[in-house]
Amino acid sequence: MSARPPDAPTDGHPAEVRRIHQRLLEDAGLSGSTVHTANGARVHVVTKGAGRPVVLIHGSGSPGLFWLPLVARLDGMCLIVVDRPGFGLSDPVPAADTPRRTATEWIGRLLDALGLDSATLVGHSMGGLWSLHFALARPERVTGLAMVGTPSLPGTRAPLPFRLMGTPGVRELIARQTETPRSVHQFAARVGEGDTIGDHPGLVDLLVASGNDPVAKHALHQEVRALITPWALLSRTGFRRTERVTGAHLLGLQVPTLLVGGDHDPVGGGDVTRGLRRVIPHAEVEVVDGGHAPWLGQGARVATALTAWVDGLAP
Repeated sequence: MSARPPDAPTDGHPAEVRRIHQRLLEDAGLSGSTVHTANGARVHVVTKGAGRPVVLIHGSGSPGLFWLPLVARLDGMCLIVVDRPGFGLSDPVPAADTPRRTATEWIGRLLDALGLDSATLVGHSMGGLWSLHFALARPERVTGLAMVGTPSLPGTRAPLPFRLMGTPGVRELIARQTETPRSVHQFAARVGEGDTIGDHPGLVDLLVASGNDPVAKHALHQEVRALITPWALLSRTGFRRTERVTGAHLLGLQVPTLLVGGDHDPVGGGDVTRGLRRVIPHAEVEVVDGGHAPWLGQGARVATALTAWVDGLAP
């Protein structure tokens, strides 16, 4: 029997995490703020520009500022970069009875706190899955949905680092490890970004600080356990059966959708991304030469595709 996971930390994010956030925001000429949701939780947000509201929702193990290289290339819209619960500078929140409900309730409370009846959602990895869950449950509040490297969709597979984090015994060892620049580069190589992460030293510093943040580390392992089966090393996809998104789910998607994929993303490469266009109504697809976070190496192309798609959405 494996050891119980540690209880959720009760204190806030470490000073080093806040220091890195402040430095990166100053370098980018941006500033962060905090909004309070209806359940009292604080959500850290960074806004840029004016126009159509576009909410960027990050993936597992990386805070909202991981979007910065893409944000720098986007104009003509009101970008709202958020930290999901427990990550970045946001408060953790108790998980609901299912990950789908957790995602739907949190995004709904976030839009309420931002004073938005609806918004375009852009999600990366787990943030893409959260955005998809919300779009399926509350399509009237989503003017468009863009998903980048989203797991649990038909044809996708969990990469090895997440399979290990989902495996009892192994995950407890991983949880005790200290994040370093070397480990960040090793992880990036596992998800197809080994040749690009070095071009963004500020993001390496951010991921090191976040990886050593006990609040973020608990949030990461909590959601990995909810998505990844304990038998992930023996499973074809690595995802829990109850958390897989089926073709039937996607056929019910009622909002304009953009799929952005890296051709060598281990979660789902170009063929998987293109194949999803046959399942999702009204979907557009952009596949670039990249890995799981393709804007790190193909920022201009991803920004151009996203801007054109947003411009084409109905008012």
